[in-house]
Amino acid sequence: MNPWLVGAAVLALLAAPAAAQEAPRWSFAIHGGAGVIERDSLSPEQDAAYRAALHRALEAGSAVLANGGAALDAVQAAIQVMEDDPLFNAGRGAVFTAAGRNELDAAVMDGSNLQAGAVAGLTRTRHPIAAARAVMEQSPHVMLIGEGAESFAASVGLEQVEPSFFFTERRWQGLVRALTEAGQPIPERPEGAPVPQAALDAAAPPLNERKFGTVGAVALDSQGRLAAGTSTGGMTAKRWGRVGDVPVIGAGTYASNADGCAVSATGSGEYFIRSTVARDICTRTRDGATVQAAAEAEIADVGSIGGDGGVIVMSPDGTSAFAMNTSGMYRGSVASDRAAAVAIYADEDVRP
Repeated sequence: MNPWLVGAAVLALLAAPAAAQEAPRWSFAIHGGAGVIERDSLSPEQDAAYRAALHRALEAGSAVLANGGAALDAVQAAIQVMEDDPLFNAGRGAVFTAAGRNELDAAVMDGSNLQAGAVAGLTRTRHPIAAARAVMEQSPHVMLIGEGAESFAASVGLEQVEPSFFFTERRWQGLVRALTEAGQPIPERPEGAPVPQAALDAAAPPLNERKFGTVGAVALDSQGRLAAGTSTGGMTAKRWGRVGDVPVIGAGTYASNADGCAVSATGSGEYFIRSTVARDICTRTRDGATVQAAAEAEIADVGSIGGDGGVIVMSPDGTSAFAMNTSGMYRGSVASDRAAAVAIYADEDVRP
């Protein structure tokens, strides 16, 4: 045998693993809220509309990661798509408070350095997730709320809109129904809201949907950095400036490369705050649990005290996990080595 050929073959074998190691490796997962979401409650058109919306968000995030972008950028890109989509309870399409306002919360966290930012009670900033990131990167603080948060967002150049921008007829009618059932007064229709529609969009979910409205994303980029972000309109008919788990770092949002996970949660916020869900999942992974086992154990603990909802989790090796104690959660995942997949109902899977 020709010695030169043998030597060349050996060199090729040695070089192959190195080339594989240099290839970009990234993974991405999203959710659009969990709750009582059953097959007989969504028409084929509604089902298809949600799946298409989830794919659009996955495409936005994966485009960033496929081009070598940062996990934080991917998380923000996908969440902004969902904040602009009236199907989700975040940004445009958010639910209303008892006073007839849309009050928006969001948070983001960089797992590589534990930097985090959060906002609560926004009414004019188009993309709350962008405001949360600005708090993290352009202020000395972690959380800003209300008018101060709004003023800060405007001061750093984030797009501001009239409150009526977030209005959707479906969410307004949901508020009317909730307040009527509770025997509470119905506020005046918001200034600038469109004339009431005779019929709701056929693709809109039924008004009696019982869903915890939150959108979120977790990512691993080709540099090995983890990130998580979450955005929400909160609860229908909430009062007294209520804030849920989303902007509470460690409850609804958390990321830590050192602990081995990034988490975005969706559910009954008061219970997720009491259980410090997102941070506890990372503690479990730090102590040796897989992201799937950690997610399932934490959701079981939340359920044991009366809470409902779900989580998405990302590990440093790109493994994504989904866990819920509800009948459904809008969700999806994609990675550098597999195509995008989305799911709605609890018995579906989006992992390979």
